[in-house]
Amino acid sequence: MTVQGIIFSNLHDKNIPELTLKRTMASVPYACRYRLIDFALSNMVNSGITSVSVITHYNYQSLMDHIGAGKDWDLARRSGGIKILPPYMTAYANNQNALYNSRMEALKSVNYSLSRFTSDYVVLSDCDVICNVDLNDMINDHVKNNADITIAIKRVLLTTDSASRNVIVDADETGRITDVNAYPTNISGYHDINLNIVVINRKYLQSVVLDAIAHGYTSFNRDILSRNASRRNYRVYKYDGYFANINSLTDYFHHSMELLGSPENRDQLFRVKNRPIYTKVRNSAPTKYASSSNVKNSLIADGCIIDGNVENSLIFRGVKVGRGATIKNSILFQDTVIGENVFMNCVVTDKNVVVRDGRILSGHETLPFFIEKGKLV
Repeated sequence: MTVQGIIFSNLHDKNIPELTLKRTMASVPYACRYRLIDFALSNMVNSGITSVSVITHYNYQSLMDHIGAGKDWDLARRSGGIKILPPYMTAYANNQNALYNSRMEALKSVNYSLSRFTSDYVVLSDCDVICNVDLNDMINDHVKNNADITIAIKRVLLTTDSASRNVIVDADETGRITDVNAYPTNISGYHDINLNIVVINRKYLQSVVLDAIAHGYTSFNRDILSRNASRRNYRVYKYDGYFANINSLTDYFHHSMELLGSPENRDQLFRVKNRPIYTKVRNSAPTKYASSSNVKNSLIADGCIIDGNVENSLIFRGVKVGRGATIKNSILFQDTVIGENVFMNCVVTDKNVVVRDGRILSGHETLPFFIEKGKLV
């Protein structure tokens, strides 16, 4: 049994424009040292998938820099390994002057590459979902049930607002999908949602893409899952570990802070036996804590210099916090420099931000104050 992986790097960039102005969703930093693509890549590598294709759209320079040859994920191989499928104009997009905007359009645009796949199964994964899932178990369920498609789902509490950004999946007691409701506008309560991690038979995927080209289908959820759920063998795989879905800057801030609030969340994500999350190794020096520093309930990466006070915050590599500065409930990306006697609360800084001495910056947990990459405040 052979399996190949496909990762969509750009499908959800519009959800969080503040962080995807100069990068893809896949390369958005997370948890002090990771990028969002690390979770999808690690899930695949931990399940023995050694051939992965990443479909890009635009702004993917930082993604290429992060992935490199794939050696940090053991994907620098003569056979298989990791491939970047770059964007190009396609007649199958929603108009003649646009790149693809949906999962189905992305698959149609790389149909030539798909036609050369030889594996038995293909795993499709988005990059906005943060989880540590056992794909081996999911693939084995798929094979045992002789399914055409198996979708990872999780039961969550939805508001009418969050439901409109998710795909709700209904299944019978045997796990067979009976209905797929994409982005409903009048539903709330506990429901099973699609995690956008899919196992599909390779031959069936190729036939679905050709059918979508012939009929002009643009949505995988509406045109494939919803349309065929009653007559094809589509199955669900129930995931019960930690899960975070990034739909906005507020979501990003909230889910980042969840890592500080609960050791159980960190354990379910980063300390699962035989399923580590890999990332690019930078071999930075250990963080230096001055005698004037005071750190409480924070995650701090390597290579930092901390002279001030840090509380309930996430500090990425290479950050410098000046003497007398107070950082609370904030997220500071790589190489941010904070001057002396600065006060920051509920602030998110992108990379290479400089905050001068004495500045007072504050947002709110529902609307964090954001500073763009490379800005001087």
